[in-house]
Amino acid sequence: MARRSVRSSKRPSSSAEPPTLPVGPVPIDTGTAEVVPDLDHSGRVTLQVNGVPSSYLDLDDPGFLAFEYMQQMDAVVAATTDGPLRALHLGAAGCALARRWDVERPGSRQLAIDVDARLVTLVRAWFDLPRAPRLRLRADDAAAAVATAPPASYDVVVRDVFAGDATPEHLVTRQVAERVAAALRPGGLYLVNCADRPPLDRARRELATLAAAFGPDAVASGRLALVAEPGILKGRRYGNLVLAAVRPLPEDAADTDDADNAAPDLGAPALARALRALPVPAQVLTADELARFVGTARPY
Repeated sequence: MARRSVRSSKRPSSSAEPPTLPVGPVPIDTGTAEVVPDLDHSGRVTLQVNGVPSSYLDLDDPGFLAFEYMQQMDAVVAATTDGPLRALHLGAAGCALARRWDVERPGSRQLAIDVDARLVTLVRAWFDLPRAPRLRLRADDAAAAVATAPPASYDVVVRDVFAGDATPEHLVTRQVAERVAAALRPGGLYLVNCADRPPLDRARRELATLAAAFGPDAVASGRLALVAEPGILKGRRYGNLVLAAVRPLPEDAADTDDADNAAPDLGAPALARALRALPVPAQVLTADELARFVGTARPY
């Protein structure tokens, strides 16, 4: 499927020695990884893990995003969060989102987790990723990384973990979602890449799980949202949906009228406009629309 890109206005400084990329599949702990050049665009590559496209990178432009769901995640973050980010990425691969946020939000501190230790070492060498403390890479299970995360330590947590075309079952549970909420600062954002096919039962159950983990008013208060292309939402085809959840503020902060201290409203018109303006327009469901979509789905 053709993908349209979001480009950064900023360019990195050129390195004296560009990384040497492998030719053909390379063994990793979980199978193979391969860097496939884009024959139509010099300097752009797809990282395939076990034959599945996992990241698309422009090696000359770290702000470049090609996958639509990443563009949607970036739009949600841009509409709800200012300044440098403290971000935890569950599922590292080529670190496309982390590269963009590093260049677009100077001063950010990010940690990317991948279960494959060999892949973590290779992508650091292949793609000239930002160094620590800007971007740290760690080999670990995503659930274990969340369980040991310090409380209220992240502005954004991204879950983008797959085995084949599905997220491992142990990562979609209410327990993991509650641990993510605890790792977020109040008002912090959890972004989930949920791949699903009609009738979107997985997405409905994941949203029900997030509603249970992030508080009883998560749907009604606009702290839970679903973002996707209209064709996917209408159940026409398999695709990626972005689920977004905001950790509630403490009761004393939530009771104030200070807009600067309010939790992000995922139903704000500005976010809907930003999603419609993407190269492939997307739609956001919140509040009553989201409640109708979830229906009677049970949490995991």
